[in-house]
Amino acid sequence: MNLESLKGRHLIDPEDFTMEELQTLLELGLKMEARPEEYADCCKGKIMGTLFYEPSTRTRLSFESAMLRLGGQVLGFSDAAVSSAAKGESLADTVRVMDDYAHALVMRHPREGAPKLAAQYATVPVINAGDGGHQHPTQTLTDLLTLQKYRGAIENLQVAFCGDLLFGRTVHSLLKTLCRFPGMTFYLVSPTELRIPGHLRDELQHRYHITLHETSRLEDCIEDIDLLYMTRIQKERFFNEEEYVKLKDSFILTRDKLKTAKEDLMVLHPLPRVNEIQYEVDDDPRARYFEQATMGVYIRMALLSAVMGVNLA
Repeated sequence: MNLESLKGRHLIDPEDFTMEELQTLLELGLKMEARPEEYADCCKGKIMGTLFYEPSTRTRLSFESAMLRLGGQVLGFSDAAVSSAAKGESLADTVRVMDDYAHALVMRHPREGAPKLAAQYATVPVINAGDGGHQHPTQTLTDLLTLQKYRGAIENLQVAFCGDLLFGRTVHSLLKTLCRFPGMTFYLVSPTELRIPGHLRDELQHRYHITLHETSRLEDCIEDIDLLYMTRIQKERFFNEEEYVKLKDSFILTRDKLKTAKEDLMVLHPLPRVNEIQYEVDDDPRARYFEQATMGVYIRMALLSAVMGVNLA
């Protein structure tokens, strides 16, 4: 398993890594999940810096858990209000300082493009942990590892993305990445107001010559799909409270709606959920979103060890 090409690399966009590099990371993630004790000290002496300008539970804590499980250490902030950003410090200056304190930086920021800017000032790897409504590449790695573990080969799948496809950075990242795998079919289920950005739709259709089936009814595709990727309507992305209230209950997945779905359907959700998946669905064996959250730790272990260039021999 050759990870040398990933040493010192930034991960800002899911397309920053080749398909071969993605597959190598997935293989390492599965090995770490199966035998975590073998990797308990591989990042000993390494420090991961976290710069979270926006709230996070799973992403931040799974990164911290990953680093600690690798034997490394963590420093940083989980709220911009407790950093010098509250005093007016620029992002560039914060990154320049943190660059000397850690061997890799993990950043979440409400402004699209902030991690890319940070990478211009950092000499250590910068990992995008979500930038506004733009991209979330490590969630995509998590989703891919979950698919790999529970379905096997990632190919010839019919995939439905449901919910907020306009602001949903997890959707944007995963859709861009799944287009690179063979034989994929996509259904985009959302209210008209929350359809995927036009520029992204045009880019994907031009580059990959795929058809994106857009609909406002989950019932139009539920019988055919292999993967249902649910997302919440994101209140924090709306400028108008009235508009959010109008759309927040657009799609709610219930046990009844799954009656006509395939037996081997996989239901994923990047979490947190609000009310878009009822709790009664949690007991359905097709619901894999909590296993998905667990996989996030192992793929981030693989990613951190790779970009830090640690010896896994």
